[in-house]
Amino acid sequence: MPQIKSRYKPSLPFKSGFISTVYSGLIRYIKYPQKRERIKLSDGDFLDLDWSYASEPTNSLAIILHGMEGHGQRPYVSGIARHLNTQHMDAICVNFRGCSGQINTQFFSFHSGQTEDLKDVITHVISNHNYDSIFLNGISLGGNIVLKYLGETSDVPKQIKAGMAVSVPVDLAGSSKALHSFKNCFFHIYFMIALKLKLKQKYRQFPTKISRLSLWRIWTLHSLDEIYTSRANGFKDAAHYYNKSNSLQYLPAITTPVLILNALNDTFLTETCYPNAIAEDNPFIYLETPKYGGHVGFILPGGVYYNELRAAEFFLKFK
Repeated sequence: MPQIKSRYKPSLPFKSGFISTVYSGLIRYIKYPQKRERIKLSDGDFLDLDWSYASEPTNSLAIILHGMEGHGQRPYVSGIARHLNTQHMDAICVNFRGCSGQINTQFFSFHSGQTEDLKDVITHVISNHNYDSIFLNGISLGGNIVLKYLGETSDVPKQIKAGMAVSVPVDLAGSSKALHSFKNCFFHIYFMIALKLKLKQKYRQFPTKISRLSLWRIWTLHSLDEIYTSRANGFKDAAHYYNKSNSLQYLPAITTPVLILNALNDTFLTETCYPNAIAEDNPFIYLETPKYGGHVGFILPGGVYYNELRAAEFFLKFK
C-alpha cells in the first residue's frame, strides 16, 4: 500500500521531537476508570488486563499494548482506550509481565518479541467474550509485538480485523543503537533507572539465577539485553535477541490490515524503521510518516492525540 500522506500538523512547540516526547510521556495526565482482570498464562504466570467500556454494549474490542517501562494506566495508553470507548469500542490495556505493580512469577519478565502473551490474551478474550471485531494497537515496543504477531501467525483468528503500530522500532538493533546516542541520553537514563530497580527485584526473587556482579555490570540498555533479557528468554545474546525479535522481517507476511505511524523526527528510530519498500509491496500495510510527532508525541489541542484519532478512523474501516 502506498505511503499515506499525513494530516498531522502540531502547534509550534510540539514540532520539537524532544518536547512532544517528554510532554506525552511524562507530563500528560489522564485519570480514566478501568476495571482490572488477572488472567493465568499458558506457562503458569499471570497478566493483568485493564478494561474500559463503551457507553453501550458493543461487539468491538481494542487490545492495546504499551511500550518499554509502561503500563496499562499510562496516559499514552489509556488515552487511546478513552477515545476508542467514545467510538463504540471496548478496550483492554494490557500490562506486560512485571508492569502492573506486582512482580511476575517467572525469572523472565517481558521482551520486545514476546508474542506468546498476546496470543494468550487473544485466546482468553475469544473464549470468554463474544466480540465480532477485535483490533490490536501497539505502542513502541508493543507495536513491535503486534507486527511480529501478525506476520508470524499463519492462523490469525477471524475476529482480528486490523492492527496499528505507533512509534514502532521495527529494527530493534538499530533502535538500540539510537537509544545509546547522546541525543537520547535523557531517555536512556530514565529507562535504566526503572529497569535496574526491577532487575534488583528479580535478583531478590531468584538469587541463584543472577549474580550481584551481573547487577553491577548492567548500566546500559544494551548490557541489560546482553546479560539479562536475552539469556533469561532463551537467546544467546543481545544480537540474537534483536535478530529473532524484530518485526521488520515479518512485515512482508502480514495479511491483516495494519497502520504503521512513525514520525520522521522520532529520535528512537533509524532509517530502517520506515519500511517504505515493504509497504509498497504489501497491500495490507498502511505506512504513515508525518514530519512531526517525536516518540508517541502526536499532540493535538482538545485532549485527543492524533494517533488516537487515527486508530479510531482506521479500525472503523474494518469493523
